[in-house]
Amino acid sequence: MRILLTGANGYIGLRLLHRLLEDGHELICAVRSADRLTVSASIRKRIEIVEVDFLRSIPEDLPRDIDAAYYLIHSMSSSNNNFEYLERESAHQFASYIAKTEAKQVIYLGGISNLPEEKLSPHLRSRRNVEKILQSECGCSVTILRAGIIVGSGSASFEIIRDLTEKLPVMVTPKWVMTKTQPIAIRDVLNYLAGVLGQKKYYDQTFDIAGPDILTYRDMMLQFAEERNIKRWIFPLPVMTPRLSSYWLYFVTSTSYQLAQHLVDSMKVEVIARPNQLNEEIQTEHLPYRKAVQLAFQRIKQNEVVSSWKDSVTSSLDRDELLEHIEVPQYGCFKDEKQVSFNRSADKVLENVWSIGGERGWYYADFLWEIRGFLDKLAGGVGLRRGRRSPTEINTGDALDFWRVVVADKKEKRLLLYAEMKLPGEAWLEFKIEKGNPNIIHQTATFRPLGLLGRLYWFAVLPFHYFIFNRMIRRIVSY
Repeated sequence: MRILLTGANGYIGLRLLHRLLEDGHELICAVRSADRLTVSASIRKRIEIVEVDFLRSIPEDLPRDIDAAYYLIHSMSSSNNNFEYLERESAHQFASYIAKTEAKQVIYLGGISNLPEEKLSPHLRSRRNVEKILQSECGCSVTILRAGIIVGSGSASFEIIRDLTEKLPVMVTPKWVMTKTQPIAIRDVLNYLAGVLGQKKYYDQTFDIAGPDILTYRDMMLQFAEERNIKRWIFPLPVMTPRLSSYWLYFVTSTSYQLAQHLVDSMKVEVIARPNQLNEEIQTEHLPYRKAVQLAFQRIKQNEVVSSWKDSVTSSLDRDELLEHIEVPQYGCFKDEKQVSFNRSADKVLENVWSIGGERGWYYADFLWEIRGFLDKLAGGVGLRRGRRSPTEINTGDALDFWRVVVADKKEKRLLLYAEMKLPGEAWLEFKIEKGNPNIIHQTATFRPLGLLGRLYWFAVLPFHYFIFNRMIRRIVSY
């Protein structure tokens, strides 16, 4: 089928893009900026990319020979005063365009909203309003899937739960932590989205999709903590106002204040799915919450690669598929970013990057790296002396001292390493060369701490990072 995918660069859209390609569909990816579509060069060759902003005028040459379309556009992070307006206007523009195409089906992912409209949060009320616009104006059949909390590394709700759980050993929380919800794993969401495509029996119908567990947010955080092997104590406080709750999320987690407001409004509303035949008819795993959390750390983004390496747990995904899903996390991280401009050959500097570690060493203060490797061995880690398979070649999945190669893309001039040393958190080291006049090499160390110990660790090693990373990037350029 020839499918239009809106929101292709979003959390759901980017994953659905790969799933639809695997299913053999022809994709048109609608994005506001083609440069921001974060897919590999091999994927770009297999899709058609169109630039369109559904809040503005729609280009006349936007394809009309499509069989179906996914509408995955949301404005939840916009300011509190205009996000409902933006979602409404975007839906009107999209529906006006679809009505002129050959599309037979539109699939929309909204939020579970089974209460009377006056009891819904502004966020859920806006989602329901979008449903009505699509149903009345698209001129074709519309299938609506409604989900609650989506469990997957990178989703806003899940990352906030992760931030709260990992940062705070003791939590005095708003009373909404006792609200019941029915989380769903990201892979189940994708199965439902793909499963209803082109199926006439699902035309013009609305389905709630959810996992098998009904939990409070407190339950979710405590089970999350157990999966991370940390102990947490949570004490709900009934007097905390929505505004204070929003500030609490804003200061404790990495979310914006606007997003915190919308989440707090929605978290006060019980989100329980209504039973329907879709659960039995669509082939999916119906993963319980704890299993979904495990997979979020084992198979989604970097941890997906960790679990599929040749000496780790076997993954059902192939290496190309893993590569296409890699993103360095943005939430709750410390970063050390360096860049150096240079006029010598970019390929020569790339060779230096590709030779890092092993016998070549780390270009500066190798004795400090060796001490770190020795300490890692004492702590039961892999240590530094695994070396590397080849002095000049690197492939995805290779061991490189106490790192694992996550991305090794010479065409994109990018090397991404994931730390396998013993750490109170997770760490990545990335090198990327940007060709120009002059050329620029970017070096980024990212650390996601686990609890208070992780934060103390980062600040303890920060002085060493200043000297080591500054000298390392300059030696890589000049070696």
